Amino acid sequence: MGVRTGAEAAKRLQPSPSNWALLSGRGANRAFTQVAPQISSYPKLLCGLDPSTRGVRESARGAGEITIYMSNTQTVSSAGFDRFGLHPDLVRGVRAAGFAVPRPIQAETIPEALEGADILGLAQTGTGKTAAFALPLLDRLLDQNHPGPRALVLAPTRELATQIDAEIQLLAKFTRMKTALVFGGVSTRSQINALRRRPEVVVACPGRLLDLMGQGALRLSAIETLVLDEADHMFDMGFLPDIRRVLSALPRKRQNLLFSATMPKEIRRLADDVLHHPHVVELSRSAPADTIEHALYPVKESRKRDLLEHILSSGDCDSAIVFTRTKHRARRLAGQLVKSGHEAVGLQGNMSQSQRDRAMQGFRENRFHVLVATDIAARGIDVSGVSHVINYDVPNTPDAYTHRIGRTGRSERDGRACTFVTHEDWGWVRATERTIGQPIPRRQIEQFTEEEATHRGRPMGARNTRGRADKSEKRRPRPSQGRRRRSKKATRSA
Repeated sequence: MGVRTGAEAAKRLQPSPSNWALLSGRGANRAFTQVAPQISSYPKLLCGLDPSTRGVRESARGAGEITIYMSNTQTVSSAGFDRFGLHPDLVRGVRAAGFAVPRPIQAETIPEALEGADILGLAQTGTGKTAAFALPLLDRLLDQNHPGPRALVLAPTRELATQIDAEIQLLAKFTRMKTALVFGGVSTRSQINALRRRPEVVVACPGRLLDLMGQGALRLSAIETLVLDEADHMFDMGFLPDIRRVLSALPRKRQNLLFSATMPKEIRRLADDVLHHPHVVELSRSAPADTIEHALYPVKESRKRDLLEHILSSGDCDSAIVFTRTKHRARRLAGQLVKSGHEAVGLQGNMSQSQRDRAMQGFRENRFHVLVATDIAARGIDVSGVSHVINYDVPNTPDAYTHRIGRTGRSERDGRACTFVTHEDWGWVRATERTIGQPIPRRQIEQFTEEEATHRGRPMGARNTRGRADKSEKRRPRPSQGRRRRSKKATRSA
């Protein structure tokens, strides 16, 4: 590994035990001599300094690890991302990207990932998971110069893969790191050409990745780090066979980083097959972020469109993502909104990749203020400034609720999420409230309220009054058997 900041810091510091403290491990003597030869007379100083004051980190992989801490000096700042001892070129990239203070998921996972540990990171969407795995991944790649690909990032959707690739390129702006983006729906020619340049990082969707492996255009024998983003979705039954085929082509000795917003118990058992003694960071369960004001809106099915128009026309709705259950419904609703004067666009699976790219680019650039989408956009789409998420149809599962509404309230900004519920949706509501561990507030808009839905939709923990008649309603007595027979005879004679 390169010495990097350790040698620089050693030149600026006096070789005094009061300035240096060394956390030694296997191979520490050799690594210490590499980092600071002029103070090698202190090869095994131990001090209980807080790791947040880390100024220099030098890991000698294979031979052991050494970490040098500094005290009583202002030479290297411990604030922000400097605390991790990242490669200087990465620190420049972090600053150029506008990242000042590590987010909680980054602060909890980056140090362990830098030391080579497997990571299972669970945090809500929009909390900075991409940088949490991209920074240690890039730092490791910069330590040695080998032909790629050396790191593989798998994502469930084309949109998410594109965003991950863009953020990695942003953070690696001042390095010579190369990336290749691999997904279906487009020609393989440009992707094969990118792979021929032996990029250090490949960001891919599983289907196209396997296609290129089958063509001999990509080999994974040199992969050092595997990242599964949105891991719960990647381990969904539909993805599992492809994931296992990819895993079988990877070296057994590698680092594994799994990040997701949710991780159900049964899915975690599958993750256990991939991770080895992982460092687990679970900052939140399935509850939405505190920055999201979310609520249920009881409404008749026939009035959903009117309620949507009402919310979109409110003064605080700057931009919105509207989720529907089916592709046909998304396409039709987007067209209806355009006809009614809204700058809207649809995003669904039947669109070509170029159409999807144009839709997302237009939404990001504020040329469209409403994006009508199926769940294909629920995971990983990161568009800043989305003020509202509207669930026109409830999600298929409670876990998908967190992913959908996580498109707003990102990066510690406030957002609103509105879920339309009819009388058929209250079973889903109860299951979702159990999953997120809290009741979802109800919002009543008088001209749109469905009385039956309001009556049946009790918040989680509300007293069950099943079987008791409402005092305002008089139970109609059942007719006697003889009376029913006479009624039938009268009907026949009529």
